[in-house]
Amino acid sequence: MKYVDIGEVVDQSGVPASTLRFYEEKGLITSSGRRGLRRLFDVGVLERLALIALGRAAGFSLDEIARMFTPQGKPRIDRQMLAAKASDLDKTIRRLTAMRNGLRHAAACPAPTHMECPTFQRLMRAASGVRKTQKKAVRR
Repeated sequence: MKYVDIGEVVDQSGVPASTLRFYEEKGLITSSGRRGLRRLFDVGVLERLALIALGRAAGFSLDEIARMFTPQGKPRIDRQMLAAKASDLDKTIRRLTAMRNGLRHAAACPAPTHMECPTFQRLMRAASGVRKTQKKAVRR
């Protein structure tokens, strides 16, 4: 079995040593021993770090990522969890796309002020969670 020291893992993965130590504390990776004061890792740690990076980029927490590995460190990816995350990302993409489109409109809006622009008003309501229906002011 081939081993790499922590410096080589940092160089090859781009993951800082402090993060590697943190991942080890969280049980996401394990060192195989030491060479002097430097931790040694099985070369397979690079693949594991790539999977962790992919999970983080997709928005999974470290605890969720940890559940995607067996106690022996082999990937055990829950397809239902992936599908649920993909659905969450679809919702986020739709929300961000609407926000981007609204901001682009607001930047070029011909209305005298943004507060007079119906599109900008919808954007504000969407951002605040306020529904379109508004109660009419009561005159006294």
